[in-house]
Amino acid sequence: MFLGCGCLLAMAAGMVPRLVLLMAWIWSPRWDLMFANTSWIWGLLGFIFLPYTLIMYILVWSPGGVGGWDWLWIGMGVALDLMKWGVIGNSRKGIPGYPDSMP
Repeated sequence: MFLGCGCLLAMAAGMVPRLVLLMAWIWSPRWDLMFANTSWIWGLLGFIFLPYTLIMYILVWSPGGVGGWDWLWIGMGVALDLMKWGVIGNSRKGIPGYPDSMP
């Protein structure tokens, strides 16, 4: 009965940062201000590959730019994203038939 709960929890954990970004895009005027002078592709790439970093960037951004201790928070976002990708890569090794999987 509860066999699929682990998969649902993992899927929800992967979707939460993207839902936060989607809500920020819809309801926050900061999104348009941040990416007014750059290409929309940076926001899309952040949404797909580095959602925690983009969330931190949204939180620390000001019209004068990012500077000082704000980079610490962005670095924490990068660390979270790298840990997430590392866990994903390590989890794939447990799949039977996947290259480099454990016997």
